[in-house]
Amino acid sequence: MSLDIVSLDIVQMVLVTVLTAATPLILAGIGELVVERSGVLNLGVEGMMVLGAAAAFAVATQTGSTGLGALGGAGAGLLLAALFGVLTVGLAANQVASGLALTILGLGLSGLVGAGYVGMKRDPAPHLHLPGLTDLPGIGRLLFGHDAFVYAALLLVVGVWWFLWRTRAGLILRAVGDDHTATHALGLKVRKVRFLAVLFGGACAGLAGAYLSLAYTPFWAPAMTAGRGWIALALVVFASWQPLRVAAGALLFGGATVLQLHAQAAGLGLPGQLLSALPYLATILALVLLSLGRRRGGSLAPAALGRVFAPSR
Repeated sequence: MSLDIVSLDIVQMVLVTVLTAATPLILAGIGELVVERSGVLNLGVEGMMVLGAAAAFAVATQTGSTGLGALGGAGAGLLLAALFGVLTVGLAANQVASGLALTILGLGLSGLVGAGYVGMKRDPAPHLHLPGLTDLPGIGRLLFGHDAFVYAALLLVVGVWWFLWRTRAGLILRAVGDDHTATHALGLKVRKVRFLAVLFGGACAGLAGAYLSLAYTPFWAPAMTAGRGWIALALVVFASWQPLRVAAGALLFGGATVLQLHAQAAGLGLPGQLLSALPYLATILALVLLSLGRRRGGSLAPAALGRVFAPSR
């Protein structure tokens, strides 16, 4: 095997690792982007993710099916999001307080659901293998060697972009997020749009958690999301509420994660805690630089983001 082929395989391996590390952030970030585009701020992404991870592992272990486990994880996130939607969209509760409460509730429920599965392992989600394509040097595994979660995340990015910018329903959702008073005056169902967006975001967050426990690290451990829900929230801001930029930001975080793992393996003599914090520091730095760059241009956030909608009767 030539040196060039070996180098291509090494690059391919690194890129595959970066993409797998970015997948849960893409799933959760895209879901939260849709929620925020509708004008709702859901800070409960971490709670929905960790509950989705616990529920997915429990369902998959009991049924022996990774697909049913993924559905269980998405369903758990959706149910938790429905509670958040009832409180904030239906009862006009404070979105920040409700989101934080949702995270605490999700962490508690995940401990309860996963109590009997701590430390258990199972086979990871199967990977695609196409004879003659997956084994291609340089690009085979990168294009044709992932599990279904990775392809679903990439399709979701494209699908959400198309929905937001190429469909009437996407235009309505963006209009609701920018001015719920005007859209309500036009006869549009603001609360229905927002509630459906919240449900979609919850299902995506639950699916992101399912990916962690069924594919990325196929076991269950309490708080295994390790703050990824908060990073997904930051990525939406970093991406200026644009789907393709969410994917790019997730890949940046995935690259930082892989970098710190290689740095620890290389034995650079730096504290392990500092290296583990590198992905989070990189995200914070990106957000700071982005904020400085926008200081003169104003915010690109949906105008009604976080504002409670209470229609006059």
